[in-house]
Amino acid sequence: MTAPADNHQDMHFSIRYVSRYSYDAEVVDNVNALRVRPATNARQRVDEFSVRLTPDVRLHRHDDYFGTEVVEFEVTRPHRELTIDVRARVSTSDQPDPTDTSWEALQAAGYRNAAGEFLLQQDDAPGHRLLGELHQEMDAAPTPLAAVMLAADLIPARFEYRRGATYVDSPLSDLLDGGAGVCQDFTHLGLHLLRHRGIAARYVSGYLYTTNGHTAGGAPLSTPHADAGAGEQRAGEQRAGEAGHGEARAGRYAQSVEVDTHAWVEALLPREDGEPVWVGVDPTNRGLAGERHVKIGHGRHYADVPPIKGVYRGLASATLEARVTMTRDDGSDPVAAARG
Repeated sequence: MTAPADNHQDMHFSIRYVSRYSYDAEVVDNVNALRVRPATNARQRVDEFSVRLTPDVRLHRHDDYFGTEVVEFEVTRPHRELTIDVRARVSTSDQPDPTDTSWEALQAAGYRNAAGEFLLQQDDAPGHRLLGELHQEMDAAPTPLAAVMLAADLIPARFEYRRGATYVDSPLSDLLDGGAGVCQDFTHLGLHLLRHRGIAARYVSGYLYTTNGHTAGGAPLSTPHADAGAGEQRAGEQRAGEAGHGEARAGRYAQSVEVDTHAWVEALLPREDGEPVWVGVDPTNRGLAGERHVKIGHGRHYADVPPIKGVYRGLASATLEARVTMTRDDGSDPVAAARG
């Protein structure tokens, strides 16, 4: 597989992420944690960021263990609606071309120290026949970089991208048994294949800008529920709420599309002449992550970086309307096709 065409062009995006919960009875003590602020790193800069809530309450911010900003809040008074309106302006650039080394470089002490917990395997499909077949195919990779690129080819070649095929809590076995899934499933499988070979890999949550009529996301949302007077809100665990279908509204100076949250892999690759480097690869779209990928955060797996997670008190069920709109602010030509 070849990497995507690289034109090394910075991109500038405005992002708006609105989640609106409606409850069929009054609820109280609505406590939530948001992981929605885009990351700041060597290839991405956050120029503006804001969160507005209705009802209006105080926000508390901190960075989690993996460095993702968490915005927490609590609505204590009775309410039947909750709206979370997130806005950001982000500038991105393409990642440098990755370099390659031998498999032996994975055994260096410096690599193992940098890899840490991202080498730990989460095996929820032990002994599955398809995993054995995939591992056999992965054995053909002559180097760690080749293994990363091979995994990004094998997964979409063997499994269908199908919205609704899996759910937020679906184990890896659901993808293997059903033969179809979404970006979250493809990412979890990529993590499994790479970690099995001693390549540290982490789950990345974010957005992918695309104008080809597909959304950049995953599977249906789980439905918030009430249990003994308490409800669990996982709506923002958007593996992609089927909100929006990538309708492009092209203008002269900007192009806006509706997308869903997206997931991809970052693999830690050793270098002969320096510290190991994290390289983003998108197994849903068969290539390296680029300037159209906007990262929010990373973790060992999806549960470490859900966009929104919370609980409320009350005998009520909730419905969710969610929409993510990305606008490219530089007025350039539409981007190439990509799957969510």
